Amino acid sequence: MSLLRPGSAAGPVAQFVVAGLAAVALFVVGSLLVLRELGRREAVRDAGEFAQLVGRGIVEPTLTDGVLRNEPSALAQLDRVVQERVLGDRIVRVKLWLPDGRILYSDEPRLVGSTWALEADKLEALSSGETHVEVSDLDAPENRFERGLGPLHEVYTRLRAPDGTPLLFETYQESNQVVATGREIWLPFAAPLLAGLLLLWLTQVPLALRLARRLRRAQQARESASADERRRIAADLHDGVVQDLAGVAYSLNAAANRVQGELGNDLRDVASRTRGVMRQLRTLLVAIHPPNLRSAGLAAALRDRLAPLEAAGVATELDVSEELDVGVETEQLLFRTASEAVRNVERHSGASHVTVSVESDDGRVRLEVRDDGAGFGAEERERRRAEGHVGLSLLEEAVEGAGGRLRVESAPGAGTSLVLEVPR
Repeated sequence: MSLLRPGSAAGPVAQFVVAGLAAVALFVVGSLLVLRELGRREAVRDAGEFAQLVGRGIVEPTLTDGVLRNEPSALAQLDRVVQERVLGDRIVRVKLWLPDGRILYSDEPRLVGSTWALEADKLEALSSGETHVEVSDLDAPENRFERGLGPLHEVYTRLRAPDGTPLLFETYQESNQVVATGREIWLPFAAPLLAGLLLLWLTQVPLALRLARRLRRAQQARESASADERRRIAADLHDGVVQDLAGVAYSLNAAANRVQGELGNDLRDVASRTRGVMRQLRTLLVAIHPPNLRSAGLAAALRDRLAPLEAAGVATELDVSEELDVGVETEQLLFRTASEAVRNVERHSGASHVTVSVESDDGRVRLEVRDDGAGFGAEERERRRAEGHVGLSLLEEAVEGAGGRLRVESAPGAGTSLVLEVPR
């Protein structure tokens, strides 16, 4: 059984569309996170390059021996250059450190002359000349005058005074500017990525619909071929084996009438058994291919299936909802399930009463076959399975493939109830 039932490819296609959309959404979210991280790294690198450019292109040429000697005129000249050419929307604070941790210059005069131990990364920048960028710790005492400026990124690199003395040039850049720079880097890539993925997803929808329809047609063809094959087998058995058995039974009965005594009785007994085999074969032929399932409907086919039980003296009840409207595959599954249940009643239960009911509600069909026979326990069912009686197991697989549920309830001496629920 397939979920691609005739006339309904929408369900599987909808599942495919939703799954595809979920996959696209996950991929987009992951891609945006990666792009944002790449943009952040690029923005941080840009902040470092900007500080390097400002330090070596503007501040370093202004450094003089007078700055190192704390001469007011030299420091005033440096401050004028910083105020006019360095500070702005991006850089909000400048510090110039000596290797011993003393602040030689800052645009915040209260910091000049203060001394703090340099952290390892600042010492590394002084030693290697590399540029470091990090989020500023505004709780640190040397940053107390920056606390009202909002989130900041510290960028520090090495400069050299005219006499070769290494100085640590530190700028404080607004974090919002760094984030905005990162956004400007990755955001232009996000729109084409999103549009491309959505376009890919949209192009798959008609392909999925076409594939679903093709699979549906193939399923219909297989079902039709299977039905034709069952019809051919049923016809061959009826026209061949059953007719031959009928001839054998007739001949045996005729021979028994000509022979007296024990031999005649044996011939009549064999003829009777042959007719019993014929009845079993005819019942099997109805199960393989019910001749009136399509023409007369499910109720008529089930009534014919119960006829052998009635002939054997078993009381039967059949209740099929008049409003029942199901597809061909569902109708076949209902009949197959009922046939398997009736077959088990015939062979194993010894029941005196059998009830078959079919009703439809909320888009599902419910079939129940109940008998008052001997019943069986779980161990008995496993024993029958081990002996090769796998009819119920095969039926359970077919029901599961159709999206339904099959439940068998039985206990020794309490009869058996088989319930099938399947989508219409």
